Amino acid sequence: MSLRTLNDVFVAVVERQHSQAMLQRLGDAWVPISSETLSRHVVAVSVALRRWGIVKGDRVAILSENRPEWTIADFASLLIGAVTVPVYATLTAEQTAYILRDSGARVVFLSSEMQLKKVLSIRDQTALEKLVVMDVVEAAGAVRMAEMESDGQPNRDSGLKDQVLSATAPAVSPGDLATIIYTSGTTGTPKGVMLTHGNMASNLNCSLAEFPVRLGDVSISFLPLSHVTARHVDFAMLYRGVTLVHLALVTQLPRALLEVKPTFFVAVPRVYEKIHFQTEQKAQDFPNSTFYNLALSVGKEHRAQILAGEKPTSRAWRLAERLVYSKVRAGLGGRIEVFISGGAPLGRELAEWYADIGIRIHEGYGLTETSPVIAVNTPRAHKIGTVGKPLPNLEVRIAEDGEVLVRGPSVFKQYWNKPKETQEAFVDGWFKTGDIGNLDADGFLSITDRKKDLIKTSGGKFIAPQPIENSLKHNALIAEAVVLGEKRKFPSVLIAPNFPLLEDWARERELPFASRQELVAHPDVGALYEGIVEELNRSLARFEKLKRVLLVADEFSAENGTLTASMKLRRHTVEDRYRKAIEEMYEQAETAGPVPGPA
Repeated sequence: MSLRTLNDVFVAVVERQHSQAMLQRLGDAWVPISSETLSRHVVAVSVALRRWGIVKGDRVAILSENRPEWTIADFASLLIGAVTVPVYATLTAEQTAYILRDSGARVVFLSSEMQLKKVLSIRDQTALEKLVVMDVVEAAGAVRMAEMESDGQPNRDSGLKDQVLSATAPAVSPGDLATIIYTSGTTGTPKGVMLTHGNMASNLNCSLAEFPVRLGDVSISFLPLSHVTARHVDFAMLYRGVTLVHLALVTQLPRALLEVKPTFFVAVPRVYEKIHFQTEQKAQDFPNSTFYNLALSVGKEHRAQILAGEKPTSRAWRLAERLVYSKVRAGLGGRIEVFISGGAPLGRELAEWYADIGIRIHEGYGLTETSPVIAVNTPRAHKIGTVGKPLPNLEVRIAEDGEVLVRGPSVFKQYWNKPKETQEAFVDGWFKTGDIGNLDADGFLSITDRKKDLIKTSGGKFIAPQPIENSLKHNALIAEAVVLGEKRKFPSVLIAPNFPLLEDWARERELPFASRQELVAHPDVGALYEGIVEELNRSLARFEKLKRVLLVADEFSAENGTLTASMKLRRHTVEDRYRKAIEEMYEQAETAGPVPGPA
C-alpha cells in the first residue's frame, strides 16, 4: 500500500494485529504492547480530544522524552486532523514558552511532573487550555493521561476499525497540515517548519524502500522524537511491522542493546563516535591492543569488500572476526543487520573505521524542511564519503555557488508565521538547503559543509570547517573541535578535550592538576594537542593548515548552549562564548611575528 497520509500508517498498525508492535520497560522486564492495545489507546485519546473541542487544524503539543505515550498522543492528534507540535524535553521554560505561544497550541501532553512544573511556570504566556501528564503524579492543574483515556473510551461493542473511523474528524487529505516542527536554531530564533501529511507520507514511501525491513525486526527509538529523523523512523518502523523499543535517555542505550538485541539501528554520528571511543578504550591494554591493531590492519585490507556488501572469507579475516569484530557487534546486541547514520556529517575516517571492523554504515542526508530524507546510501547503491543517491521522487541540483537545491513532494511549503523567511528559503521553486555539495557522475550526493559555516580568511580563501573538525574528532582525545579564521590571516582551532581520557593520560604521566582549567593550561597537554593538529595538517592544503590551538576547559552541551537539542554544533554561540580567549590568541600570534607552521 502506498501511503497518502500519516493516518495510513496507523491504519496499517490496526490491520496488522502484531503481537509486539512495541516493547515497554516495566521494572526489569520488557513487556510487549500489541498493535490492538496500542490502537485502543490511540482511539481513546482521540475521542477525548474531540470531546474537548479539538478540531481539524488545532495545534496539540507534545513535550516528552521517547515513550509509547508519545506515539499515542501523536497518532490520536493526527487522526482527528489536529496538528502536532513536538517540543524538546531539554528546552528551558523560556524556549518552551516561545514554541507553545508561537504555535498557538491548545493542548500539551507532558511526560512528567518536572515537565508539568516547567509548563505551569509559563502557562500564562500561552494559549493552553488543557495539560495532560503521562506519568502517574499529583497533577494539580492538569489531567492524567490514563484518566483522559478512560473518559475517551468508545463503544466497546463495535470493532476496532469502526472505532477508528468513528474517532476521526472530517477526512484528512495529503494537503492537510500534519505537524509543525521547530528547527533547533543553530542561528537565530527557531522556525516552525510546516509539514503536511503528503510531505511526510511521500518521504516514507521512498526512504527505506531499498532496505530489508520486515515483520519481526526490532528497532530502538532513542533519538528524540521531537527531531524529524527519529519521528520519521518510528513511522516507518510501525508501518512495516517492526517492533519499536522506546528509550527516554540515550544513557539507557548500552543496556537496551544487550537486552532487546535490535536488528535495525539508526543513530546520529555522535552515537557512532561514542561506540568507536569505547572500543578504543577497551582495546588499550595488552594483549587486547595487539589483537585490535592487527584486526584493524586486516580490516583495512578487506574494506572494499565490506563497503560492497560482501563478507570476506580469508583466513586472516575469520580470525580477526572471532577475536575482535564479533566482540564489537556483541556489545551492540549481536543482531544488527542495518546501520544508518543521519542528522549530521558522519566523517569519512569514522565510516572507514566501521568498515574495517566489518560494519557498513549507510549514511543519509536530509533536513526538517524535506520531511526529512533527501538522499541515502542503500545496500545496492553505496559509496563511502557520500550521503547516497537522492530519493527517486526528488530532484536535486547544485547552484552556481555550490548550494544544494531540492524540490519534490516531501519539501515543505512554508514556515509558520514567517512569510519573509519562507520567501528567502526558495529560488524559482527550489528549496535552498543551505548546504554546499556536489553530485558525482554516478549520481551520488556529497555534502561538504553548511553554506553559512564556510570560513573566508582575510586572504580570500574559503575553508570548509566540517571535514577538518570531523577528522579531528576521530581522535579519541577530542570531544569537539571548532575551526576558526573568519576574516583572519590564518585558521586556528578551538578544542574541547575528551576529559575522562585526557585526565587518565595526565595521571599516567603524573602531571599535576587540580582542575580542568589547570589541565588544559599545562604545557605537556598543549603539546599533546598541537601534535594531533600537526598530524592532520599534513593532509590539508596550505591555506587550510591550522596554525594555533585553543584548548577550553568545558564540555559542549545543549544545556550550556554550545550544542542544539539535536546535538548539532552552535558555531556562533561557541565563538561568542570564547571570544575573549580567541581574540587574545590571535593578538599573541600577531605580536609573536611570523606564524609558525608547515609551508
